[in-house]
Amino acid sequence: ALLGLLSLSGFRAGLTRFVAVGLADDDPGAVRGTVRLGLAVSAASATLLAVALALGAPWLADALHDPQLVTGLRLVALALPASTVCEAALAATRGWRTQRPHALIGQVYEPGVRLLGTVVAVLVGAGLTGAYWALVIAAWSAALLALVALGRLLRRTGAATPTYRPGALFSYSTVSWISSLTATGLIWVDTLMLGLYGNGEIGVYNVATRLVTVAIFVLPPINAAFGPYLAHLHHQGRAAEVRRIYGAATGWVVRLSLPAFVLLLVFPDGLLRLFGSTFAAGAAVTVILALGQLVNAVTGPCGTVLNMSGRVGLNMIDNLVALLLNIGLNLWLIPAYGIVGAAVAWAVSLAVVNVARVVQVRALIQALPVTPGMTKGLIAAALAAGAGALVRLLPLPLWPAGTVTGAVVVVGAYLGAVFAFGLSREDLMVLAAVTGRRRRRAPGPDAADLGAVAPAGSGAGQR
Repeated sequence: ALLGLLSLSGFRAGLTRFVAVGLADDDPGAVRGTVRLGLAVSAASATLLAVALALGAPWLADALHDPQLVTGLRLVALALPASTVCEAALAATRGWRTQRPHALIGQVYEPGVRLLGTVVAVLVGAGLTGAYWALVIAAWSAALLALVALGRLLRRTGAATPTYRPGALFSYSTVSWISSLTATGLIWVDTLMLGLYGNGEIGVYNVATRLVTVAIFVLPPINAAFGPYLAHLHHQGRAAEVRRIYGAATGWVVRLSLPAFVLLLVFPDGLLRLFGSTFAAGAAVTVILALGQLVNAVTGPCGTVLNMSGRVGLNMIDNLVALLLNIGLNLWLIPAYGIVGAAVAWAVSLAVVNVARVVQVRALIQALPVTPGMTKGLIAAALAAGAGALVRLLPLPLWPAGTVTGAVVVVGAYLGAVFAFGLSREDLMVLAAVTGRRRRRAPGPDAADLGAVAPAGSGAGQR
């Protein structure tokens, strides 16, 4: 995963943005040049890193005190170029404002084939080596499908001589690459520092962080869906529509994730017991981490707005400051408070960086992520939390009866309150697009706005 991030060199965001900009300018030559340059550099860097990993596998396995890792590391090296090319190609397809290739190939096909191959390997007795080969097969077949999907989209842009603009692409992608590295550091630095201090509760902390991550599962796909629209519209100077997309995206992130946050805040110990009774000790950590992620959800895709509007350097500075703040707080809090201190450091860092981004987005496009739909969702969440608290008072064992009953009551109360408050015009438009009941309308500004709110793909209603 780390070598894949290094080999992409920031082209994941760069390909999406510059393809979207080229399409907005009706410049097929620029689109083709961007795709060729991004794929070539990503494939070359991934190949070099793969060769280095294969040659250094014996040394790395010895450093990790497990000589049996040599075969696995070399098979991972074999998969690395394919997985990098697949990521780059799927990032380019998102520039057409369609999520179908990314969803079907990257989120369904590749992990599905990897899982199926691993099951087959176990059943036939191939063991761990067979599971590594499943990784290789999934990566290379997914890369082939991603290139085919990208080729089909390129044919729709028309024939043109590729126009290469390496300066703009490389400057943007390099900064994006550094930003991605610092963001990855923010994810892992608390765990690494807990290990550095020899904290024995690191397993509990890891389970709590993964559980909280589930609550924000809607943010990455919404970022991926709305990002190309933001780049397209911002490049055309349509600031009002950029503000509208930002508000709509934030509203949907909040409303779709709030039931999970309510459960994490009301039943943290019950949810942790799913992994074993000893993990219930991480309840306080779960609540703290959930509050930090709730701020992340309420502020919406503010980082994506900065990236897709060309302010990737500003986003990089935000990530770097958050990483340094997190390290400093961990050095201060972990020795005294252990995993609770690490959770506070991470939540504070995440909240600070997202509040800073909201201020920056406000200065950039004069928009705040507060919408009537979000307000209704927060009120509905408060009512659902009250209903969940009443369930905790019932004489039920916390796990599983109390937690399962609480989940049903919380989700039911939340949905009931949301529909009782009523859906906004934009909500109804999104639901109509999702259910395929959107009426056909003549092309025009309103139709474009509708497509922006409900992120359909170009031409065929792809999502």
